Amino acid sequence: MAHAYWNDWYFGWGWFLWFGFVFLLFSSLGNWGYTYRAHQKFDKPPRKEAFDILDARYAKGEINREVYNQMKSEIAKE
Repeated sequence: MAHAYWNDWYFGWGWFLWFGFVFLLFSSLGNWGYTYRAHQKFDKPPRKEAFDILDARYAKGEINREVYNQMKSEIAKE
């Protein structure tokens, strides 16, 4: 009797259930991987870019040393 059960399970509609389970598993893992990479990319604060802009303004002479140091410390707080 057990043999007939497994035979019906794999050769009937049981394969469809397993296919659905595997599909959901892979799609869930893919979705998790995509959202993980997206959050890694966009969750980082753009500190380096802010410091680069500040350094360029100081190098051009647009701001003096006092303003440069003040702005640098404010950026570092964020």
